[in-house]
Amino acid sequence: MSENTSAPVAPSVVIDLPDPAATGCLGLALADVLRPGDVLALTGDLGAGKTALCRAMIRAAIGDPTEEVPSPTFTLVQVYETPGWAIWHYDLYRLEDPDEAYELDIEDAFEEGIALIEWPDRLGGLLPRRALRLNLTITADQARCATFSGQQHLLTRLEAAYQAVRAELETPSS
Repeated sequence: MSENTSAPVAPSVVIDLPDPAATGCLGLALADVLRPGDVLALTGDLGAGKTALCRAMIRAAIGDPTEEVPSPTFTLVQVYETPGWAIWHYDLYRLEDPDEAYELDIEDAFEEGIALIEWPDRLGGLLPRRALRLNLTITADQARCATFSGQQHLLTRLEAAYQAVRAELETPSS
């Protein structure tokens, strides 16, 4: 009898995003679900929509759809205050060594706020195991596929929140 040595498969949820409006809905859902101590690790090709999704989530959490939310490409981190906590948006593409993340107060973000991390592979072993992982892939000109993996309770809440936001936006006003 052979021993099964394969690693356990993390639970996952796949959400098709047919257009930018659907990506915005996912941002609203993330703002509803994520709480202090949560970490969202975003991967995907350049242009897949990582920053656009973070922007939608931050604007929803702040409650201002016109809030200026620049990409942290050059600053490496932008911090946004919401009514209940801070959101730390990281773009770690330029990080050369994982230990450089300490200079960006990443441990504070992990403990006290919500951390949105683009290019999380740059953190090496510093990325918390509890992180919700998101891979965005381009499936057509405006369409994306969001594949989440992580803790089942977060995935379940996220999927329900996304469906609720989509249903609310598709319901005609009376």
